[in-house]
Amino acid sequence: MNVAIRAATPSDLSALVALEQSFPEEDRFSRRTWSRLLKGNTITRVAESHGALIGSGAVLLRKGLDIARLYSLSIDPAARGQGLARRLLAALETAALDANCTRMRLEVRAGNAAARALYDSSGYRVITEINAYYPDGESAARMEKSLSAAPEPSP
Repeated sequence: MNVAIRAATPSDLSALVALEQSFPEEDRFSRRTWSRLLKGNTITRVAESHGALIGSGAVLLRKGLDIARLYSLSIDPAARGQGLARRLLAALETAALDANCTRMRLEVRAGNAAARALYDSSGYRVITEINAYYPDGESAARMEKSLSAAPEPSP
């Protein structure tokens, strides 16, 4: 699959909202939320194939903190299973590291086995379990990963 990953722009707003329509209602971001994310202290990336937006991700940054928070990682259902989530996650991690963050945190639904497997295999570790975290009552695992660049080899 020919996919480009790039920074999201305000012109992506309608496509981002359209992508959200393929997800359960309780997990969708509204136009207003995406608009705020595109203007805020965030890192946003999209995955595009043949002019169509097929994935998105958003990372929240906070002044004075070196911990980035993965707020959203979404892949069009028709594009799943091809490693796109892993590529998008890696691009977001690189951007967070470039923004001087040393760690990335996220919350993942207890029942989302595919996302949990992605995060586990990408080096994230559970730091706590949170009961009834989501509005529908589902629990979450809070996970974290060190983003520190590997040390230079000794001479």
